[in-house]
Amino acid sequence: MREAACWAHARRNFFKLAVEKAPLAIEAVQRIDAILAIEREINGLTAEARLAARGERSRPLVDDLEIWFREQRDKLSSKADMAKAIGYMRSRWLSFTRFLEDGRVCTTNNAAERAIRPLAVGRRNWTFAGSDAGGRRAAAMYTLIETCKLNGIDPRAWLADVLARLPECPASRIGELLPWNWKAG
Repeated sequence: MREAACWAHARRNFFKLAVEKAPLAIEAVQRIDAILAIEREINGLTAEARLAARGERSRPLVDDLEIWFREQRDKLSSKADMAKAIGYMRSRWLSFTRFLEDGRVCTTNNAAERAIRPLAVGRRNWTFAGSDAGGRRAAAMYTLIETCKLNGIDPRAWLADVLARLPECPASRIGELLPWNWKAG
């Protein structure tokens, strides 16, 4: 397992400064936005196609950004907010550039954060799952529900169908009911 850092999180540090009209921050946001725009264009392609596009289109922008960061950082006080934002990315550069090595890696973790937001919002409620086993069951259900969403399946329709079919389903065919294999009955 290798870390892949989130460009959206890093961008926020520069965006806060750009709102204050800091010219270097504005340029950093524009440079990062150009990289993220390529990602939006190639979203949905195969991992191999994304990797090829990234090598051709994103890598030159990322390489230029690294050089630009180094040049700008040398001109700034270490206490400057811009220096801290640059330092955050430079100290994790391998993690930020991981997407250039593997077409399966996303540049942001926004989708994952959106998926777990309901869990984070309801965090206090989960203390009332009844037991550790109840908590594990709830976690399994949330995982299946989010998997349905990722596979373009209505979780309610899936759950209703699976619950209706489960009593008659032989154990050897349970895998057919999982969201990535499921066909409405």
